[in-house]
Amino acid sequence: MLRLLTAALALCATAAAAEDDPCHPTVDTTKSQYIVGYGSLMETASKERSSPTAGPNRPVRVTGYQRAWNTRGDLIGFSTTYLGVQKAEGVEMNAALYLDVNTADIAGTDEREEYYCRDAVAVEAVDVLDGEPLLSNAQIWIYYNKPEAVHPPTPRWPIVQSYVDIFLTGCLELEKKVVDNRLTNASFSEECILTTDGWSEHWVNDRLYPRRPFIFQKNAGTIDKLIHKMLPDEFDAIRIE
Repeated sequence: MLRLLTAALALCATAAAAEDDPCHPTVDTTKSQYIVGYGSLMETASKERSSPTAGPNRPVRVTGYQRAWNTRGDLIGFSTTYLGVQKAEGVEMNAALYLDVNTADIAGTDEREEYYCRDAVAVEAVDVLDGEPLLSNAQIWIYYNKPEAVHPPTPRWPIVQSYVDIFLTGCLELEKKVVDNRLTNASFSEECILTTDGWSEHWVNDRLYPRRPFIFQKNAGTIDKLIHKMLPDEFDAIRIE
């Protein structure tokens, strides 16, 4: 009971502060709350570690945001550059969409993601690709990088294969759910690469000793073939770490 009360108070505090904080708009708890996941959250297992009560991932295409390798990890230790998004008029990217049944999670994520703002995505900016409609009266959110928090990959903070594997495993999972991809000739997983900016020669293969704690990647061969097809020059520049 105390935990539920604490979560409710945190959500109320977020809503009350939203009028003065454009970085965290008001959450309308009377509406169905959806989250757009565009990086590691596209993989089911990764998303469930962060949001175990969330609904299943659904393939979507979203207009108005550019995904890129632009988010620097921890300053201490051997970290990496992660995926982030920035607002970009008319730009499209594919992603995952899931229902967050625990709206208190949003307040907690706002607090945790200090380098991001939460933005309301218009329903008409989301093209659902699995043939099923959204719930009525939906409110859709995406977390985008604050301008001062945008950094490209560098030798010190490279792209790492273990994170690429999680991202593209999510894309491969979602590809199986796509029933309507009429706007492109590329597959959903190929579109994940095509709609991501910032691919860099600063890219290391850390599968044997990942910079992120996760188990052996069973889709490594499939992902390598996908990258080699779509980004042959960058693939040839990847080095073993």
